[in-house]
Amino acid sequence: MERPNPGGRAAVFVPRVNAEDAVKDMLKNGSGMVGFGNSDGSVTVYFENNRFNDSSLHKWESKVWKSYGRMVELSPTVNKLVCDASNLTQVGFVQGPEIEVRDMPLLLEWLERTNAADSAPEGPLIHS
Repeated sequence: MERPNPGGRAAVFVPRVNAEDAVKDMLKNGSGMVGFGNSDGSVTVYFENNRFNDSSLHKWESKVWKSYGRMVELSPTVNKLVCDASNLTQVGFVQGPEIEVRDMPLLLEWLERTNAADSAPEGPLIHS
């Protein structure tokens, strides 16, 4: 995949349990992560971990939408990383006004692992 334009399709990720420590240290609090693949096999990921506890970013899907907006608008951010694809697992897609989660059990496990289970979406299809 390439960087999508606004409304375009982007991958939604969670980090693997055995991800590199540098990746795990950045992705906390049930981070919402979106990204795209690079020609060298790495992945560019934009994320939101709500480290300042903004109530409007409590829900996982709100974090995903924030990350997606930064990515497609090319907004300056420190919440971006490039890592080997082996650190991540794709759990779904964002396209247009929808997030489609294709692996809810893995997403729920990630949110549980990061003490963010209460931010989980109600189902696998989320409309903005």
